Amino acid sequence: MKDLNYQLMKLCRDNRDGSYSTQATRRRILDLIANQLLELGFRRMQAKSLKPKHIDALVSLWKDQGISIGTFKNRMSALRWVARKINKPGIIARDNSAYGVGNRSYVSQDSKAQNLEEKTLARVSEPYVRLSLQLQAEFGLRREEAIKFSPNYAIKDDHIKLKPNWTKGGRARTVPIKTDEQRRLLDKAKALAKGGALIPPISNYEKQLHRYERQVRNAEIKNPHGLRHAYAQRRYKELTGWQSPIAGGPASKSLSCDQRALDRGARETISQELGHSREEITKVYLGR
Repeated sequence: MKDLNYQLMKLCRDNRDGSYSTQATRRRILDLIANQLLELGFRRMQAKSLKPKHIDALVSLWKDQGISIGTFKNRMSALRWVARKINKPGIIARDNSAYGVGNRSYVSQDSKAQNLEEKTLARVSEPYVRLSLQLQAEFGLRREEAIKFSPNYAIKDDHIKLKPNWTKGGRARTVPIKTDEQRRLLDKAKALAKGGALIPPISNYEKQLHRYERQVRNAEIKNPHGLRHAYAQRRYKELTGWQSPIAGGPASKSLSCDQRALDRGARETISQELGHSREEITKVYLGR
């Protein structure tokens, strides 16, 4: 392994900040960054030798590659994490606008919803991964929540309950069970998990996450997070009676007073079910 790659991975091993998912994402980003710095001509680098010129070179490369604002923000966040760990926070600007990159727009123009079709699901050979994907689709769970899902703990009479250590931000929440299809899926999950989580007994979360990513890639599922978008849009129609703006429904500003009250209530409910603390974030899933 190249010096910088090795040192950044060691930094990650010695500083396990955040959830397993956050740690895994950070490792992948930093490994990519080390490879890109080498390709840019910076050789024999050490983690502590990072300087503003390296940050500027990476930013220029990413601009040329046309990466999304969201991806840019994630990579900058990983670099700021490294800068703090090596006690050199000043090598990188606190605000991304210093690099000429604007804020991410939280009003979606195009739907990112993705449905889990049978022919797609059939390409997922690992039963634990298959059920995790189905839980994402049926209950709007995040990837980590669906992998750590423990049926014996989670399944209640009319809802599922998510543990704080499964969720982003450590926010426990409940999601209603509304359909027979959801109940059948939960029965399958309970039978497979045998008292544990949707992780094989001989494995752990990190290994199962890699297995999940490989299976999703092989099944050509481009955006598993889109399953949450589809759930949000489905729930919006159930709660209001009409499609969300991003799915072709009326814009919020065109609604009557009564409809606006329904719209607001639906967005608050969906925000809670998805594990967000702000109703405003539903613009990402539903439009406005």
